[in-house]
Parts: sequence; C-alpha cells; structure tokens
Amino acid sequence: MTLRIDDVKVGESRERVLVEDLKRTRIVQYAGAGGDYNPVHTDEVFATEVAGYPGVFAHGMMTMGMAARVLTDWVGIEALLSYGVRFKAQVWPGDTLTATVTVESVEYAEYAQSAEEASTGPVARFSLTAVNQNGVEVVSGTAAARLEQ
Repeated sequence: MTLRIDDVKVGESRERVLVEDLKRTRIVQYAGAGGDYNPVHTDEVFATEVAGYPGVFAHGMMTMGMAARVLTDWVGIEALLSYGVRFKAQVWPGDTLTATVTVESVEYAEYAQSAEEASTGPVARFSLTAVNQNGVEVVSGTAAARLEQ
C-alpha cells in the first residue's frame, strides 16, 4: 500500500479521532500488553496519595501508538521509515483524542537523512500532533515514509 509520489502533496493533512471517552480499562489493558505496570497508570490510590496526581493517566507510549495509526492508515506500515514524538501533556480517563498528520515535504534520495532513506527513493516527511477534547496538545512528532515513483 505504499503511496506514490504523485499522491502526496505538501500541506495535505489527515485527521482521525483516536479515542472517545478513554476508559481506565483500556489503560490497564495497555499496561498488560506493553508490560508497563507503573502504578501511576493503574492504581488510583497510588497515583493520588503517593505520587500526587489527580488520578491515573495513560501511558505516553499508548498515546504515541494510537497517534501513529492515522499515519500508518495513510502511508502503510511497510513504508514508514521513522517516527518519533514528544510527550506534551498527560492523557486522562475520559479524554477524547484527535490526531492530525500533515505532509511537510517530499524529498528525493539526495536529501536523505540516513543511508536507509537514500536507498528507498523519494521520502515524505510529516508532522504529527494529537490534542485532547480541550485542544490541549498531548503529543507532537515527526515521521518519514518511503514513496514510490
């Protein structure tokens, strides 16, 4: 499902609601799947009384993974060359998250940032942001994907 270079335009965006009304159950399921049982994510008493948070909150990597979905649904997982984010705010039970991915540039091998990119041909660079229901940015990041000519 690799995108063709003619199918990607600088400035083009895709948006997706990642989750509506995030449930604690989903956070605990992620803890099990990811093997991260830090009690700030799963134990309300620990999160509030010991750690001093208002309650449990989602794992950053859970948010990162959910946000990646809008990108991989667009370009295909097999085309993804890199993906990285910065965690900007916590994600709480009850939050609704929406991610937006935007094409920032389309580059050819001579502008590659790694040997792997240089061998792939054209590369699209993306910016990514995820916000909660209040418009607070919870994740921002970048990605690169291989394009076919």
